[in-house]
Amino acid sequence: MSNFVIAFFATFGGLFIAVPLFFALLRLLGGYCIVGERQARVYVLWGKVIGVISDPGFHILLFKLGPAAFLVPWMGKCHVVDLRLDQVYLRSLAVNSEEGAPMGIGIWYEMFISDPVAFLFRNTNPRGSLAANVSSATIRCLSNLKLADMLENRHTMSRAVRAEASGTSREWGYDLGSVYIRKVHFRDHEMMRQIESKVVNRLRQVTSAIKQEGANQVSVIKSTAEREAAIEFAKAAAVRPQIVGAALEEIARDPEVAAVLFDVLEVERLLASKAEVTLLPAGQNALGSFLAAQPVPPALRPG
Repeated sequence: MSNFVIAFFATFGGLFIAVPLFFALLRLLGGYCIVGERQARVYVLWGKVIGVISDPGFHILLFKLGPAAFLVPWMGKCHVVDLRLDQVYLRSLAVNSEEGAPMGIGIWYEMFISDPVAFLFRNTNPRGSLAANVSSATIRCLSNLKLADMLENRHTMSRAVRAEASGTSREWGYDLGSVYIRKVHFRDHEMMRQIESKVVNRLRQVTSAIKQEGANQVSVIKSTAEREAAIEFAKAAAVRPQIVGAALEEIARDPEVAAVLFDVLEVERLLASKAEVTLLPAGQNALGSFLAAQPVPPALRPG
């Protein structure tokens, strides 16, 4: 049992204490290094770059730097450079159109470090210099363009800015990725109000023109329909006497039917006139019937 405890503590101390301390000491003395993804290590000794390691993984510095690897931790320096893709957005860069309108350009670009040595030693502020370079390239390429081109051709302008700024950025260790103009706007608020007023007035004119055109179309359709209806009614009015005459001629061939028809028509006209009609019995004196129909005065009433 004692042998097991001794072996356990010896293994534990060796794996969790001695081995990490050994590798830490070896790394401190410059024996090896571990480079991460999208990372570079630049080794400098006595003011001179003696090696750059950008491949990710485990590296033995003796094979990469030679015997100088054991002097770097004491007399040199190791710079760790991040090679990951970065993005920057520059807001409202001032340019003027060909018509003299003050415009603002918002440009977005990607960048990554392609030369760690140039990034570290050729410029004290490469990131700021790259932003200034992109800004100046935007102003140089996009100034004095037509206002319509600024508002419509963003892809062409983005390519022109990237081509202008890429050459200088490589001198500082940067490579430009995508460059895209995201926003083009007016910087003069009074001009914006004037344009807004013109757009509103134009929309009102277009709306009025559309309404007037619709009303004209409706009037044309209505007048055409009324004309066609008038023509058809006129045709019907012209044909009606012929139809009625032919029907009366057919009826007149039978005198009894004609007499009944005219009696019915006379009765219908009397009913339609709403006149008061008094019916008298046949074969009696009409005057006596009228007198009998009148009311009796109170003085002549019996009893």
